[in-house]
Amino acid sequence: MIKPVSYVKKLEGKSNTHLIKFDDGHEYAVKYFIQGFEKSLPNEWVAYCIARYLQLPMPYAQIVEIPAEFSAQIPDFIESASRYQFASRYISGCYNGHEVSQIKKIVNEHQLASIILFDYWLSNRDRTKKNILLKEEGNETYHLWIIDHAECFGSYNWTGEQVEDLPVKILKSATHRLMAQFVKDESEFYEAIKVIQTIPNFLIEEIVSIIPDDWQVSADEKKILSQYLIRRRKKMLPRSLKKIYGKGVPPVSIGREEQRGG
Repeated sequence: MIKPVSYVKKLEGKSNTHLIKFDDGHEYAVKYFIQGFEKSLPNEWVAYCIARYLQLPMPYAQIVEIPAEFSAQIPDFIESASRYQFASRYISGCYNGHEVSQIKKIVNEHQLASIILFDYWLSNRDRTKKNILLKEEGNETYHLWIIDHAECFGSYNWTGEQVEDLPVKILKSATHRLMAQFVKDESEFYEAIKVIQTIPNFLIEEIVSIIPDDWQVSADEKKILSQYLIRRRKKMLPRSLKKIYGKGVPPVSIGREEQRGG
């Protein structure tokens, strides 16, 4: 497990996130476990592991242990109730979606349909332009990264009952529409579903089981979360696509229409 070396700064947002340099030579955005946002770190962990399996553009991350004496030196630190935190490698030199006015090309466009379906599968209603990073690769050309999955499964403090009752509905996301502009063919969504459905059930259960005990996810909640992921990838994702296409405005069509200024 990597160890913290030096504190850099507090990062923007409501989730007690700090930029810390570790002994592997990299800086990480470290989210601390805090009361009121109890499911933020479990959400981040599960989303990260699934994204890595799907080879989505999410920064490398891991669960870390920050010594109390190190955390005590952080200005305006909100004390954590857990010895374990979630650390995501910091990618420097990026812009968020609000900071880029013109995008001609996204170099990893082949991943965009999968990102959209990933958000539907995990009920991530927080895919805003602040939660993508754009790394400039050339003139109006960018590599897109996805970050911040604290509000997957409907909330950063969900209960098992709430997860079981999450609806199947269209996510109103300007960021999804932005990404859909660069999806070349609607078949990419169906191919993405096929890949999602190849994830072994036991792997999903293992990912959830690794959530540290002091992140306050009960055994029953872990079981409900695993079942949610297994059930909804088979039934919910195809239904979501049907809902989108049933409106006569597939994601690709939406994106191209807006790109033309319609």
